[in-house]
Amino acid sequence: MILRRTFLSAIAAAMILPLAGPVRADQPLQVVATTGMIADAARQVGGDLVEVKALMGPGVDPHAYRQTRTDIVAMTRADLVLWHGLYLEAQMEDFFQDLARKRNVVAVAEGLPRNLLRGHDDYADKFDPHVWMTPVLWKEVVKQVQIALTETRPDSADIFAANAAAHLAELDGLARYAEASMRQVPPENRVLLTAHDAFGYFGAAYDVEVLGIQGISTQSEAGLNRVSALVDLLVDRGITAVFVESSVSDRSIRALIEGAAAKGHKVQIGGELFSDAMGPEGTYEGTYVGMIDHNVTVIASALGADVPARGMSGRLSAGF
Repeated sequence: MILRRTFLSAIAAAMILPLAGPVRADQPLQVVATTGMIADAARQVGGDLVEVKALMGPGVDPHAYRQTRTDIVAMTRADLVLWHGLYLEAQMEDFFQDLARKRNVVAVAEGLPRNLLRGHDDYADKFDPHVWMTPVLWKEVVKQVQIALTETRPDSADIFAANAAAHLAELDGLARYAEASMRQVPPENRVLLTAHDAFGYFGAAYDVEVLGIQGISTQSEAGLNRVSALVDLLVDRGITAVFVESSVSDRSIRALIEGAAAKGHKVQIGGELFSDAMGPEGTYEGTYVGMIDHNVTVIASALGADVPARGMSGRLSAGF
């Protein structure tokens, strides 16, 4: 009860802070981002003019994440708070809506044109939030980050624009690598089965059938009937590779493998993918470009494509 009261007191303190004043031009902007992907975009666009804190590190599931007292303090002191939106941070939405009344808070994915977004039958009037899965869509989020930084510090608009242009060009190169790699996957192998339905945009972009044991949120339940149906599908269609995710338990995936084995069909783990969080901090996979390079290379290789073992620029960790 004491901990609960302290947490609520921190929230109350956040809500009564004065409106954010002008940002000093001689100091880096203090930016807080929810996910590592957004934090990376802010660092790429902001460069030396920003100091960025990511609330959710490697292996953290944003669908289930709740702000801590430390998070609240960081956000209330920040010049700019960037969150994803599209119901990704489902447990934090009320907090962000309240915080936005007093602080500079931007949901960077909410600005994407709705015709680019993927709906889902399980979530009426909501969209699949996993837009970072393709560089082409992520470019639109990077542009929103640029707008947010520019509005926070207009005097640095030219620097933000130049940094954004360089990063967008890098994302164009990543998109070309992804398209070329996935084009090599034989048609009969174009099935991507993972723990939850995070790869819908990836599948649409690269003509791959995507199957998730859970829905677009890890909070959805994977029932026994769903697992049983997917086991039958693996056996009937001769699918031999499934994928685990760094931010989701592999329990359901291993249940599929065991179920298929019980029916005389061997299925192996094709690799670990970064779905809702990037790789370890300080590594290439801990950047957005490295995250997607890793995913594309692992998926394409496991599904039968001949791709470079160390990815598009030879920077991937060995032994993926």
